[in-house]
Amino acid sequence: MRAVFGWIGIGALLLAGCASVGPPSIGRDRFDYVNTISDSWKRQTLLNLLKVRYADAPVFMDVSSVISSYSLEGEVSLGGEYAPIGRGDTFGSVGATGRYADKPTISYQPLSGDKFAKSMMTPIPVTGFLFLIQSGYPADLVLRVCVNSINGLENAYGGAGNPREGSPEFRELMTALRESQAAGDTGFRVKPSKGEPGVVMFMRPSSDRVRVPSSRIRELLGLNAASHEFSVVYGSHPEQDTEIAVLTRSLLQVMIDFASYIDVPEADIAEGRVYSPQRTAEQERAFPPLITVHHGASPPDDAYASVRYRNQWFWIDDRDRDSKFRLTFLMIMFSLTEGAPTQSAPVVTVPAR
Repeated sequence: MRAVFGWIGIGALLLAGCASVGPPSIGRDRFDYVNTISDSWKRQTLLNLLKVRYADAPVFMDVSSVISSYSLEGEVSLGGEYAPIGRGDTFGSVGATGRYADKPTISYQPLSGDKFAKSMMTPIPVTGFLFLIQSGYPADLVLRVCVNSINGLENAYGGAGNPREGSPEFRELMTALRESQAAGDTGFRVKPSKGEPGVVMFMRPSSDRVRVPSSRIRELLGLNAASHEFSVVYGSHPEQDTEIAVLTRSLLQVMIDFASYIDVPEADIAEGRVYSPQRTAEQERAFPPLITVHHGASPPDDAYASVRYRNQWFWIDDRDRDSKFRLTFLMIMFSLTEGAPTQSAPVVTVPAR
């Protein structure tokens, strides 16, 4: 009888295991999926930068949902039969069966059609890039990545179709905005205008102390010296001296600019497989590379992100904090165009001489 009770105890343990398979999987699965999706997102972003560099079409595949289904079943059977003395009939039988199933369902959604056009080719909304500055991202980085021009001052651009060296005044403006941001001299807020939300940049009065960065910002942008609030609008040139006209980039333009700094094999450049941006040493000093990507036969084991493309490995060094930060910044920017408010198309403006 002791053996019978032992088998009954084993059956009870199996049934108890069926009831507890769910909760322990939460802590394991949540972190495993988060790490895996995060790593694949970095690698997908790096791969698409390489595709843009080689004039291939970027393809984005989002993980839209992850559903994990577990099943653990146990069954115990116990039977017995008494027989007369001297007979060889079976006295008892015991059986146990168990089944375990792990059925994850992962859904992928390619970025295509209208969603691709909206996400990749629509200019970044003015409110989006200003809120990045307001949330603590360095003003010089946000302007360098997201903006083509401010009040006619041109940013550098490494695209093959329309490369631009960038004006020294834009470089000076980025530095002044970064210093003003650190000192708390400038800020942004949403202010309704004509029934629609508008963005206003304000500068603190300089009566208490001399604020050199803010004064230089006014000079570079040609702003009214007596005003402390300036409307921020989308466009190439301002209509008045209390307006800041910002021509933002699309995400595709941002990717093209990033990709122009990727180091590629010299043989690919010589054979015409990839374009080679022409930058002077002076331009490199004024507008340093946005990202550093290495290439070789194999990546290091501790690479931050690595992908194989065209029989070569490309990677970002884990000790390169600037490149890691900017790749992450680029990934975050993809959410700026999702559900972004529509902004009017720019009006062609010819400045008077």
